[in-house]
Amino acid sequence: MKLLDLQGYASPEDSKTHIRIPFELDEGCGKLNLRLQYAPKTLENREEALQLLMNSYDLYILPENREYAIENADRHLPLKNLMTLSLDDARGYRGACHRHDEVQELFVSEREASPGLMPGKLVSGPWSVTLSLHCIVTETCDYRLQIWTTEEDAI
Repeated sequence: MKLLDLQGYASPEDSKTHIRIPFELDEGCGKLNLRLQYAPKTLENREEALQLLMNSYDLYILPENREYAIENADRHLPLKNLMTLSLDDARGYRGACHRHDEVQELFVSEREASPGLMPGKLVSGPWSVTLSLHCIVTETCDYRLQIWTTEEDAI
């Protein structure tokens, strides 16, 4: 049964923020499925990427280390958007999938779960997904979160 199909977008101003997305889980669920996808993954404009790096060096690198960082900036390219997912059930934390993949197919059931998520009873009640927008380097980054249940437990 489909529980959620949410589409949105983020911009660089949304970096270092979180989006909490609540949903309800009914009794009788054998497996909770989640799919997160976002695009684009990579900032293709080299000049923009280098400018973002220079700005970050001013903020995060000690003055005496900046020259080395600037000379080696190419090793940090291409810059990439990073969006990750955490899951909570009615009782609390059920895990986090802090991966760099722009498409994540995840599941949790009583006996098994995707790496980063914890298997266990799928309690009915309020659940939530938290999208962590670690870094958005493109002008916009579209995302889609889909959540659905199936009766069968993972094998």
